[in-house]
Amino acid sequence: MEDRFITSTKNWTDAEIENSLRPTSLAEYVGQEKVKQSLEIYIKAAKSRHDALDHVLLYGPPGLGKTTLAHIIANELGSQFKVTSGPAIEHAADLAAILTNLGRNDVLFIDEIHRLNKSVEEILYPAMEDFALDFIVGKGPSAKNMRLKIQPFTLIGATTKAGMLTSPLRDRFGVICRLELYDTQELQIIIKRSAKILNIEIDEQASLDIAKRSRGTPRIANRLLKRVRDYAEVLGTGKITKDIADKALSKMEIDDLGLDFIDHKILESIIYKFGGGPVGLDTLSATISEDASTIEDVYEPYLLQLGFIARTPRGRVALESAYKHLGIAYPESNNIKS
Repeated sequence: MEDRFITSTKNWTDAEIENSLRPTSLAEYVGQEKVKQSLEIYIKAAKSRHDALDHVLLYGPPGLGKTTLAHIIANELGSQFKVTSGPAIEHAADLAAILTNLGRNDVLFIDEIHRLNKSVEEILYPAMEDFALDFIVGKGPSAKNMRLKIQPFTLIGATTKAGMLTSPLRDRFGVICRLELYDTQELQIIIKRSAKILNIEIDEQASLDIAKRSRGTPRIANRLLKRVRDYAEVLGTGKITKDIADKALSKMEIDDLGLDFIDHKILESIIYKFGGGPVGLDTLSATISEDASTIEDVYEPYLLQLGFIARTPRGRVALESAYKHLGIAYPESNNIKS
């Protein structure tokens, strides 16, 4: 594994620090072993044939490294990497301009690909399948359908909502990879690696405590590491110890399982205001003054994984393990168990 050190990050922006923490190869990338093994084979096969890698769809909860993995795929292929996002491509002509400027075997990464509008998406179908753009020249009876060939390329799409992709688009991806939440050991490796890159001294127990509270997500692990570092520099000697980590995370209202203020509001609202549920997402959103899509995409996946809530046809329900975690007596009349 490549060793990379930063002597000082005082004058760096958060974006620059974030980029410095990104692994650049599959060997450096921690976790997602099944995905890595499959991609390694597909990349080697494509390189041996001198072909573009088949189109790749990466999906899963936010913060698991979809963008990082897209960068790594381009690096491993030795290809140019172009980045855009679904909402940024407003017109079909915008996408056509991007596609015609791609070189042979380049990688185009579209984040939030589920947010492409219909007219833009239709341009992608022949581009992905035949490496061609179809367009109409002229109007009325004299209109002609023209086809413009483009260079072979690899499209990497990333989404947190694979179910929102249309079937024609989803079916054109030859490689579909689901990224799973990380376990504590994997997150601890990521935290220690990031600390080494940023020249932060951290002890074993502190890195473990931060990992346990990172919600299975590398992005959160790195964010917590940087914020705990701030406490260590101001309140301590600069070294992150277990005591400093506990104080910092408590100040940030992050409990032993990584639940924060909003998680607690969600659970307490379901339990206290709606008798444990069921409660609809929109009602819950209005109750805690938090956007419904944020609840669904950011908070619910981890609460579901912990077994603290369940989705039912009538709405969200708090399970027995949530009551126990909050120290609330569980009503015997409830018939949904965790």
